[in-house]
Amino acid sequence: MVSVVVKCPLCKSDEISKFGVTEQGKQRYQCKNNSCCKNTFILSYSRNGDLPEVKKKIIDVALNGSGVRDTARVLGVSINTVISELKKKKAV
Repeated sequence: MVSVVVKCPLCKSDEISKFGVTEQGKQRYQCKNNSCCKNTFILSYSRNGDLPEVKKKIIDVALNGSGVRDTARVLGVSINTVISELKKKKAV
């Protein structure tokens, strides 16, 4: 039997527990580290727009002055995904 070490993608903690499955049947995990703001995550996302790295790039590209359509085309995500992530970002 092979065991896979699962770590939180945000805080890199190994204090992880299983937290059910998604509608697609993928295993969901929960970080038990109290100082981590990432509640649940899965290991393999089915869409490119769900990746945490892509979400961070959306914000970075928007701060550099690119438009919504440019950002969507360059990152290979939907325009709706870009708009949704920009709405979630609080104004500084």
